[in-house]
Amino acid sequence: MLENANYVINVAHAIQQSVAPVFLLTGVGSILGVISGRLGRIIDRTRVLNAMDDKDRQKYNIELMVLNRRTFWVHSAITLCTCCALFVCLVIAAIFVGSELNKDPSSTISFLFIVAMATLITGLFCFLREIALATGNYHQ
Repeated sequence: MLENANYVINVAHAIQQSVAPVFLLTGVGSILGVISGRLGRIIDRTRVLNAMDDKDRQKYNIELMVLNRRTFWVHSAITLCTCCALFVCLVIAAIFVGSELNKDPSSTISFLFIVAMATLITGLFCFLREIALATGNYHQ
């Protein structure tokens, strides 16, 4: 009976430890939704411009080049933020695996969390770069 109580306490403690990463995962998911929406708008505009005949499309060559660059930065942001979400999921999994195996996963969790934050920060910088391009700051 006491052993079952310890098991429930261990699981409850693992759940408590995983709450903060789950909230982070929710935030990253929201960011991915916003960035994906921007990608959809870029693709829609690119399709409109590409549907024009060659003569009319010539007027929009610079805009097409900017849309191409924006696509690159949005794609990079989506990839990096998705990697962040995957690393956060691995943090949560490591918490529960450590709890189940009665091992100390703190070094693994720390490493995964640092990598998750690095990918999120880099993804947000890519997103910021795309916003700069979208608002007319066409600096290289």
